[in-house]
Amino acid sequence: MQIQYYNRQKQIIKSLLFLFIVCINSISIYAQELYKLPKNVQTAWSSFENPSATKGKGSQANKGAKGHPAETIKPGESKLLLYIQGTGTIQRIWMTVLKRSPQMLQSLRIDMYWDGATKAAVSMPLGDFFGISLGRTVAFQNALFSNPEGRSFNCYIPMPFRKGAKIVLTNESDEDNLLYYDINFIRVNNHAEDVLYFHAFWNNNLHCKLGEDFEILPKVKGKGRFLGCNMGIITDSSYGKSWWGEGEVKMYLDGDSAFPSLVGTGTEDYIGSGWELGTFANLYQGCLIADTMQHQWAFYRYHIPDPIYFMRDCKVTIQQIGMDRTDNVKKMYSNGARLLPVFVLSKGKQINLLDMDAPPNIMDNKFPIGRTMFYRLDNFYSSAYFYLDKPVSNLPALSDIKLRVGKNN
Repeated sequence: MQIQYYNRQKQIIKSLLFLFIVCINSISIYAQELYKLPKNVQTAWSSFENPSATKGKGSQANKGAKGHPAETIKPGESKLLLYIQGTGTIQRIWMTVLKRSPQMLQSLRIDMYWDGATKAAVSMPLGDFFGISLGRTVAFQNALFSNPEGRSFNCYIPMPFRKGAKIVLTNESDEDNLLYYDINFIRVNNHAEDVLYFHAFWNNNLHCKLGEDFEILPKVKGKGRFLGCNMGIITDSSYGKSWWGEGEVKMYLDGDSAFPSLVGTGTEDYIGSGWELGTFANLYQGCLIADTMQHQWAFYRYHIPDPIYFMRDCKVTIQQIGMDRTDNVKKMYSNGARLLPVFVLSKGKQINLLDMDAPPNIMDNKFPIGRTMFYRLDNFYSSAYFYLDKPVSNLPALSDIKLRVGKNN
């Protein structure tokens, strides 16, 4: 009992110390700015009460009373949320919609354009953009996003622009929805040459083959910074309750080809946890959904204290690898599950099957017994966030709505 009490007190002290460090860090980051008045800066908000974000032009409906807080967005309709010219930085985006089903949050598309470009730098499903995959909503807060009560969306990623900014929301569902929003930004005279443009990319593994790594961020060309990602996983029922997250994250930087420069050790390891995944929400990493009943997981990792810079190009992938006891893997294989053994942990020894000239078939009596790691194909979804030295990237457009919505709804 005394040992349990001591351990409990020790854990409480560690938790309080962590909170104290977070508070001190936050104060040190913001204290210098709170009492300084910058030169040549104008604060502006765009909302339905002042969509042009024009000085002195807000709250004109209903003679200054609450008159235009929201609008209905119909199927197939696009709403222009922000359209401004000049130089500035978006600092916060808040939004909520009345209908928030997984299908709706996958069907609402948000597009962002910088400096008059006709190709969007950001084109993503609404729910995924705001920090959580699979169209699901839970209450959380981290360094970049928050959803205070599971009913709204906040983004705090700074988004600079030099000549102008445009943000559009499109309803690709077959239902009306009610939309509220505001976009907070500052106007400035100019930006330094090293200021980068914000981009985001959504992907799923619809076209992946067994043994292929899933591309969180396909190769993007230019100079920039990989800011991080959120991901959603829906495991295939053919793998039963086996663990899906042995895949390692790889980052190919500045000309890497066959092999990456940066490599992790496992999926849950990448987000700072270990030994499978439960729910938690920290500043820079977390798992917001660990739903074993529906076979769904959603997690994030943001590289803020550990920046990932690139000077020529960047590609980020994750292996699709799971693990279970060898006898269970054999049963899955016999029942038609798509899998390919990678290595086996047997009697404390790791046997790398793919290094063998002729690896044994999993149904062979000579196949090693232990815990078998194997390639598999689950449903992967990812939202990658990055900065780039140009307002337009070389990445493909967002997938069609029919390819985004389906398996997870």
